[in-house]
Amino acid sequence: MTTPIASPNPLLDFSDLPRFDLIDPSHVGPAIDLLLEQSRAVIAELEAPSADVTWEGFVEPLESSVEKLGRAWGIVGHLNGVVDTPELRSVYNENQPKVTEFWTSLSQNLALFDKYKALKNRADFTSLSPARQKIIDNAVRDFRLGGAELSDDKKIRFAEIQEQQASLSTKFSENVLDATNDFSLFVDDESELAGLPDDAKQAAQAAAEKDSKPGYKFTLHFPSYFPVLQFADNRALREKIYRASATKASELAGKPEWDNTRNIVDILQLRDEEAKLLGYQNYAEVSLVAKMAETPAQVIGFLDDLASRA
Repeated sequence: MTTPIASPNPLLDFSDLPRFDLIDPSHVGPAIDLLLEQSRAVIAELEAPSADVTWEGFVEPLESSVEKLGRAWGIVGHLNGVVDTPELRSVYNENQPKVTEFWTSLSQNLALFDKYKALKNRADFTSLSPARQKIIDNAVRDFRLGGAELSDDKKIRFAEIQEQQASLSTKFSENVLDATNDFSLFVDDESELAGLPDDAKQAAQAAAEKDSKPGYKFTLHFPSYFPVLQFADNRALREKIYRASATKASELAGKPEWDNTRNIVDILQLRDEEAKLLGYQNYAEVSLVAKMAETPAQVIGFLDDLASRA
């Protein structure tokens, strides 16, 4: 049953740029539920044997439907990353499993996959514009990477991997964000800030005043820490800020509740299993399917050459 829609819902307005200022956590569930329902209805029509397998009759309606869902969920994900609140984090985590399940099931839909392959194999495929040919080629590629050609039992495991990876990736991001928000460094002596531009010092002073403390406050948020790394003459200060940034959410940060070590290990193991299911030797090969480089060795060679020229 679809969650009632609070009208108007800015997540459902696709007429212009997102109105971030109007979006509230209460909008998320109803909007995502409606868009999932609409996308599933479109898919049900298009996967029928009688569906018109043409650009206008097949690709356009499917792309339009899932693009709306992707855009809305992308907005929610962006907000969750930059204006994190307990309410927004809660609704994001509540909706993520069903969004992940939808994309996984879409990528494994053999009926749609077969129709995309039929479009690619049509005699008039080359008469399509290069952009449309590329969209169809990418769709065929993404179905294969999404496990469409796997056996039923492997599809089940593949879907489990996607859900686990999504959950772990979210937890990883939350740990980084929480660790970033937790750090603060107060400097009382202005002479320690030699070299720092006046606007950066004023911002740090205002941040300290907001906490009812004297001196200057620095955090790991980019506008705060980067001017220190770029301009401060005080090497010890630069090192302290740099080390805090480089080790946040790690075993070296001294905050075990935000340590991402286990999450990283689990994600890497799941990626390796995903790659093996798809017939690749490792996840690096999977990642490169959609990139310009052709092999991991080619990437390493490029990086080694770049390093030698630096």
